[in-house]
Amino acid sequence: MRSPRPRKTANLSDSLHRQLTMYTIAAGAAGVGTLCFTKPAEARIIYTPAHVAIKVNGGLFHIDLNHDGTPDFGLSNSYYQGEKNAWTLKAVHTQSANEILMTNSRLCGWVAAVLPRGKRIGPKGPFKTYPRGGWMAAVNGSFTCGVWASRSNLQAYLGLKFAIKGKTHFGWARVKVDTVQRPFSAILTGYAYETIPNKSIRAGATKRPNAIAQHGTLGELAAGRK
Repeated sequence: MRSPRPRKTANLSDSLHRQLTMYTIAAGAAGVGTLCFTKPAEARIIYTPAHVAIKVNGGLFHIDLNHDGTPDFGLSNSYYQGEKNAWTLKAVHTQSANEILMTNSRLCGWVAAVLPRGKRIGPKGPFKTYPRGGWMAAVNGSFTCGVWASRSNLQAYLGLKFAIKGKTHFGWARVKVDTVQRPFSAILTGYAYETIPNKSIRAGATKRPNAIAQHGTLGELAAGRK
């Protein structure tokens, strides 16, 4: 039953009115943000865990960073027995547009760089395509070459640059090596790439920070704390 008496209009305090107004604005902004940024939210780092031993004289082990069926890079671990025993660990690009982050060594020229975790891999890096591929480590008799050489239980990163539908992407491959022992031991322990073209990636990064969480909740926005 409806009351025959007229209802009284409730007067909100100025403070409460301002809070409700701020909440409404924040909620509206969040809704607009969701609509505007739905597509970029799909962009992410694609990480593939692995534990694959690169067999001695087992040929090239292919790495397909984006799982499209086309190998992007490869690792090889070779041994040659002759007048001088020779061991070689290499990282190579398997597509003409792809490159490996390199460093210029005093004895061997351009070789595959050893990257620590967190190192930025991006457009400003010294990426190269090299006829011999990216030598990681090579030993021929008493001659040693490559910045991955003479390392025991080293787990580090290769910097990778490759193309997806004509656009440049950056990634990494993590390799655990022992180039003190003979023959060399090399294990691929994971790889990843950034899905946004031309955006750098940190060595070892498997996901990007949650940008939405950094902006706080609607309640915090309404209260003026963000």
